[in-house]
Amino acid sequence: MIAITIDKAEVSKIYKSIDKYTHKGIQGHALLIGGSYGKIGSICLSSKAALKTGCGLVTAFIPKCGYDIVQISIPEVMVLTDEKDELISNINFEIIPQAIGIGPGIGQELPTQKAFNEFLKTNISPVVIDADALNILSLNKSWLKLLHPKTILTPHPKELERLIGKWSSDDEKMEKVIAFSKEYDLVIVMKGAPTHIIDGGIVYQNSTGNAALATAGSGDVLTGMITSLLAQSYEPINAAILGVYLHGLTADIALPTTGYQSFIASDIIENIGKAHLTLGN
Repeated sequence: MIAITIDKAEVSKIYKSIDKYTHKGIQGHALLIGGSYGKIGSICLSSKAALKTGCGLVTAFIPKCGYDIVQISIPEVMVLTDEKDELISNINFEIIPQAIGIGPGIGQELPTQKAFNEFLKTNISPVVIDADALNILSLNKSWLKLLHPKTILTPHPKELERLIGKWSSDDEKMEKVIAFSKEYDLVIVMKGAPTHIIDGGIVYQNSTGNAALATAGSGDVLTGMITSLLAQSYEPINAAILGVYLHGLTADIALPTTGYQSFIASDIIENIGKAHLTLGN
């Protein structure tokens, strides 16, 4: 195992400044797929985070019940809807995104599971898989073979346990995650304190972030950030590294103002710009 610390020096090696002559058409188009009745907020957080991380265009694919919510709360985001009102049952779109994030708020209803399976069989874009999309994979582990190399998975501890099984120590957990990453050629963002990113035998440990990030929606924001970076042509491992670093840094920047208790996921989004500025752009 090779261990690397994700700090400013490491991130500076991969960070790309914005070309002053760029335009939205070449800054990447990210598609965020998710949401269900009562959980449209998750896709709002992911979509807004994708925009704030530098993506030129962002589209949200959601159930019909979320149409007004997303259009009103984030006017910069384009919206496509499923044929069903309260859940996703058929992931069908004509756009060509540079990256896709799927899972926030999506639920585990059978029609959604079937739609996710069809998506995995036909998708050709780089993907970030999070939340209930991970839980659906855990229920249908044969589908892991459908994932393209270097697909990014972003599990929290319980989602990880469902994917790889229980562990009795941190060392055993790391061994199992490394083996899982190697078996399916995946990039695993193992969320925690600290967050680790596993790419085969290489383990990256993040140096930013604090307990303020333990708040609802934090993972949805991270999904949007990493998907945005993928859409901006970062390699999957670099998108994961930079996304995790910036995500943690927002909490470090905001903490003197918010404290731990009042920091919420929207504060992550509001501080992405300040986090970017520490890298020079």
